[in-house]
This record gives sequence, structure tokens and C-alpha cells, in this order.
Amino acid sequence: MEFTEVISVAGYAIEAVGVLVVIVGSIISSVMFIRTFRQLPEGAAYRTYRRQLGRSIILGLEFLIAGDIIRTVVVADTLENVAVLGMIILIRTFLGLTLHLEVEGRWPWQQDESDTR
Repeated sequence: MEFTEVISVAGYAIEAVGVLVVIVGSIISSVMFIRTFRQLPEGAAYRTYRRQLGRSIILGLEFLIAGDIIRTVVVADTLENVAVLGMIILIRTFLGLTLHLEVEGRWPWQQDESDTR
């Protein structure tokens, strides 16, 4: 097996991990929501569910970006493929940032008010 084939398989494996993170995170978040929605105050279970689900999606996106980078830069290093990769990364980064804002209520670079020491 050639080096580029190994790297290509590694890139696909990392992307598969990203998909699994989203799937497993969605299942765990949903199960936890179903178990707790009657025990928590109104709206608290939903907010917790959205936060956990959003975090799973954000983490999955990070793995998907990493897999894309590995496969594109090492395996298919044409200028067109790098441009496509750049667009994919921009879109996924935008999604990640907006999901973070939606889930956490702040931008990633802003300090969490509960972390003030």
C-alpha cells in the first residue's frame, strides 16, 4: 500500500469518527433529554439538550475538517482541490462558530462569565 493510500484511508477514518461523534452525541443527548425533561424546570431540559447536541455537532465538524485537510493536502494537492478545501473549511468554520454562539450564548473568544476568578 502506498503512502498516499494510507493517508487517504486515515483521512476517511477521521471523517468517519466525526460522523460517529455526531450520531453518538445525538443519541446520548436525546436519551438524556427523554430521561430528564419532566424532572427539570420548564425549558431547562430543552436548553441542556440543545447545548449537548450542539457540542456534539461542533466536535464532529472539527473531525470532518481534519479529515478533509489530510486527504486534500496530502492526496490531491492540485490548486483546484485546495480551493475547494478552503471553501469547505470556511463553511464548516462558519457553522462551528455560529453553533457555538447559539449553544453557549457567546463567541468562542469571549470569556465565560462563570470563569471569572
